[in-house]
Amino acid sequence: MPISVNSLLHFSDTRHCQRDSSDFLDAAPGYFVDGCRLLHISIVDSSPAICPLFQPSFSVAVAVMSSAVTSVRQAMPGIGNFYTDTELVILGYDEYAQRLFDEMPYRDLVSWNSMRAESGRQPNEVTLLSVASACADMGALDEGKFIHGVVLKLGLSGKAKVVNSLIILYGKLGFLDAACQLFEEMPVRSLVSWNSMVVIHSHNGFAEKGMDLFNLMRRAGINPDQATMVALLRACTDTGIGRQAESIHTCIFRCGFNGDITIATALLNLYAKLGRLNASKDVFAEMRYRDRIAWTAMLAAYAVHACGREAIKLFDLMAKEGVDVDHVTFTHLLSACSHSGLVEEGKKYFKIMSEVYWVEPRLDHYSCMVDLLGRSGRLEDACELIKSMPVEPSSGIWGALLGACRVYGNVELGKEVAERLLCLDPSDHRNYVMLSNIYSAAGLWRDASNVRALMKERGLRRNPGCSFIEHGNKIYRFVVGDQAHPRSEEIHAKLEELMRKVRGAGCLPKTEFVLHDIDEEVKVDMINKHSEKLAIAFGLLVTGSGAPLIITKNLRICGDCHSTAKVVSLLEKRTIIIRDSKRFHHFADGLCSCKDYW
Repeated sequence: MPISVNSLLHFSDTRHCQRDSSDFLDAAPGYFVDGCRLLHISIVDSSPAICPLFQPSFSVAVAVMSSAVTSVRQAMPGIGNFYTDTELVILGYDEYAQRLFDEMPYRDLVSWNSMRAESGRQPNEVTLLSVASACADMGALDEGKFIHGVVLKLGLSGKAKVVNSLIILYGKLGFLDAACQLFEEMPVRSLVSWNSMVVIHSHNGFAEKGMDLFNLMRRAGINPDQATMVALLRACTDTGIGRQAESIHTCIFRCGFNGDITIATALLNLYAKLGRLNASKDVFAEMRYRDRIAWTAMLAAYAVHACGREAIKLFDLMAKEGVDVDHVTFTHLLSACSHSGLVEEGKKYFKIMSEVYWVEPRLDHYSCMVDLLGRSGRLEDACELIKSMPVEPSSGIWGALLGACRVYGNVELGKEVAERLLCLDPSDHRNYVMLSNIYSAAGLWRDASNVRALMKERGLRRNPGCSFIEHGNKIYRFVVGDQAHPRSEEIHAKLEELMRKVRGAGCLPKTEFVLHDIDEEVKVDMINKHSEKLAIAFGLLVTGSGAPLIITKNLRICGDCHSTAKVVSLLEKRTIIIRDSKRFHHFADGLCSCKDYW
């Protein structure tokens, strides 16, 4: 979206002058704080000095004050009293400003000057920064344009801090062209300017462009700071390219940030999400100081990689070291127990969570426990736990139970749970798919068809299964039976060779995982060309002998692909790491880290 200076100036002159206060109350988004609805309206929006035809109601003035003061207090603690007083003056409520001034326990020079001033009510740089930030947070594009117009009128477009706030504003709202134009027109670009550009490109799904901007920044002679590195690590998480992570890790060392706890924690988290658990452990081991966030990040890494025993050891070490644990810590610990089948251990920690550590169970903890009991086949225990909850169960809790019903083929309970889920969240396609799969696995094809028809009637679509694998600084995507890759013929030939070896080793196709009422031969052909199998074949083609294959799947891995990956790891002497929608599976020497419990 290109920026027209004239249109912005006209926008700031006319837009809100044609409204009354009720229009603002109707149009502005809000949120609830302590039961009160606070409407974020920009201070400049309602300033009589700039827009004399608009006089806000006092409720709007208070809302303006609440939004901007919160922002300013975060940036500059300790100035909230005089800032509040000043803004009420700016908004034209001298009487209320006087009342607030009288109640102030401490009055500094600025407070006295604010009350004595009878003119000069135009907003300053601090005001504009806080308002632009509020507009970005609440998605107020029109108000943001108005602020931009005011910036131009007041001649503040040369102020780097103000322009940076506008870059973030437009970037957060998805208008990258406008943000880029502002950046390009800056006479001097600060480090914050570059960092902002990296952040907004990653935020809008252009993480690779964000990485390119970092390289341009380095060539421009700008040295990165902590914020730069954290932004880069988050961008790398979005690209999913392991080599980029290694490059950033090298840069962190060269810039002397290896001792920074925030950067190290972000790096640990990145490696874990990329399937490189050993690298995460190395980063954690090298930390000279570990705060609670770092400990929790390592615990989360063990959880998503289903290393339950390691997670328990780490938690016990946390307690020994005197690290304060909270509800997040226990969420990851219980999740680790769930993914590893550690039922008794999970029940133990759920019990001592409140009795020993004074952490009251939340919905996330109950969800983990229902998942833990359900995965182990204890569906009745899971139901009893849900009934005993002091709060209403969430869709996540019912979803965990529905997943267990699918695994263990409990059609009746699955139907009952699905009905609850469809009432709670009728727009979530996953609930329909899960129920349809339960019916299909039980051979109830008509019921499965009815569920799919209902899903179609409500305009919901199932996400197609796909798998991703990195090669040569690029991410390749495969779907079932994929023919789109330039080396498609080679990939399919390799896959056929691979499947002959797998079947020859005694691993027969598990066609029960093809939930369609079709002939057996068609089922075998479909299951042999699942996306993760194609990704494995491609990986074996393009990587050197012994190199691990790291694959990401957007859905839960099916039983046949799970068995195939185990056999391939043994036959090809390769480590295969597959992350599905729930967790990581590490295949090596014919075994999986999940011990067939997933």
